[in-house]
Amino acid sequence: MSASRHRAQLIQHCAEAARAIRDECTAIRSAEEVEAVSLAGCGHALVELLSRQAQQISLCYRELESTTATANVVGPISREKRALVLKRLEDIASIAYAKFYAYLFKDLPVCWRQLYTDASILKFCFVLLRSSFLAAPGTELEDADGAAGRDAEDLDALVETLDLALILAGAAGESRGRRWIDKALELLRLVWLETAESNDSGSDAAILGGRPAKRVKLADTLADNVRGGIHHDETFSTEEPFTPPVKHPIKRVEALSMEAFQTHMDRPQDPKLGPEPLVIRNALKDWPALSTHPWNKPSYLLSQTFDGRRLVPVEIGRSYVDEDWGQKIIHFGEFLRTYIDPSLPPISLFPTSPHLNPNFLTDSDPNPISDTTAPSSSSPQVPKQTAYLAQHPLLTQLPALRNDILIPDYCYTSPPLHPTDPAADQPELEAPLLNTWFGPPGTITPLHTDPYHNILAQAVGRKYVRLYAPTQTARMAARGREGGVEMGNTSRVDVGVVEGWDEARGGGYDGVDEGEDGAGDEDMDMNMDDEEGKMSEQDIAAFREIPFVDCILEPGDALYIPIGWWHYVRGLSVSFSVSFWWN
Repeated sequence: MSASRHRAQLIQHCAEAARAIRDECTAIRSAEEVEAVSLAGCGHALVELLSRQAQQISLCYRELESTTATANVVGPISREKRALVLKRLEDIASIAYAKFYAYLFKDLPVCWRQLYTDASILKFCFVLLRSSFLAAPGTELEDADGAAGRDAEDLDALVETLDLALILAGAAGESRGRRWIDKALELLRLVWLETAESNDSGSDAAILGGRPAKRVKLADTLADNVRGGIHHDETFSTEEPFTPPVKHPIKRVEALSMEAFQTHMDRPQDPKLGPEPLVIRNALKDWPALSTHPWNKPSYLLSQTFDGRRLVPVEIGRSYVDEDWGQKIIHFGEFLRTYIDPSLPPISLFPTSPHLNPNFLTDSDPNPISDTTAPSSSSPQVPKQTAYLAQHPLLTQLPALRNDILIPDYCYTSPPLHPTDPAADQPELEAPLLNTWFGPPGTITPLHTDPYHNILAQAVGRKYVRLYAPTQTARMAARGREGGVEMGNTSRVDVGVVEGWDEARGGGYDGVDEGEDGAGDEDMDMNMDDEEGKMSEQDIAAFREIPFVDCILEPGDALYIPIGWWHYVRGLSVSFSVSFWWN
């Protein structure tokens, strides 16, 4: 299929979205009963404002479709009007996003998520109109300010706009939403790649942010980017700054059949406890992520993210219970270069956009991020600041990566209910819930328990996992409600600190109170309410006596974590995992 065909499809895709938003707004404005229409909940004033912008953009695409023009088509709109349309769309998105702070996300009315998404879709469509991607190959372009066309900046703005809709608003909307965004990004990727291949006038000035007189190559493909320092066959480092000892190994078996796995769950050694954890080796042997589409190679991951331009939400800090923990949204390439592999060449293809606020708040309202905390000389060496792409539906955001993995057959078996707490059982899922966990050595998921059975699949690197049985829940020192967020599934105990692997960072009962002697008891009920948040030596000794099992996951391994089992997870090297929750 030719680049012009992909370009035509992208134009049609955008034209249809602009018309659909315009028509939906018109229906809301004219209808007497509009409760069933999602956008109606935002009020007639905002619907009217969105409708006007959709009408202007729809006119532009009608002009484009009715002519043979292929470059910087903005139809009947003047430069001043173009600036006003963009400002109005950004205002609408800002108003919608402000509502996100007024609710827990699960309680946020869908109308505000759809309003943010539709405003983002319209902005994408409008920015695309004046970008270089609608131009015929070899065309010399000038942007609205008279400067030479800047392909990379166009691409940054387009990708950023839709990624923020995916990450912040969940791409809400039945007729558009995620499905529309996925298709738009895929068509844009095809046009981008083909434009780069067809353009012979590329120069290093484009990559270095210069402004050559003619339109330049967007970016070298990763296969050709050897001169920049990224070799196609390079893999992430396997170095492990610290490796905890495995004291009570979990049983390891070769890949099981579904029938054998079902038997493992149905016939536990202790019926009161239920099935126990199990490491399944070679469980991912059919995953392209471990072979033809290697996730352990930066070049491949960058090639699937617009050379690192896709945005991702990352956690900043060693653990989400630490006082200096926070979150921000950054480019995937920046995440790789800054936090995963500093040996990668500087990421200069995508300067920080003036429209992107990289910090965003969650329900936990994290404290300001600090990068001044360093481990003591007696602690295992870890980066001064750690970032973790944790518990994020990355494979939903990036469908190309979703095609690199297979849901384990074990997720289609019939697992038992919670062995000790029937109230913890959840309604049956329609399909397994997938989340990714990607980070450098030293990332930590604190001791916690999940509401579902879990298959933790290790695709890249190694991880240490320690598990405590649900029968030990009373001794896990569970947290309560903190800052308006229910944290009862997370322990106050920092396993790494208790074992002497880490230095206390605050945010939990992880330190040692040297002034207490004999104040604790074996059930961990003492000293858990003191203001200093310290455990006595006796409390720590009692916790160390609680039985546990542990393991180190290798690439290709899958760990079965039964519902109710408390687990602590520590990345030993650069690590990329996928968790599958099911019931």
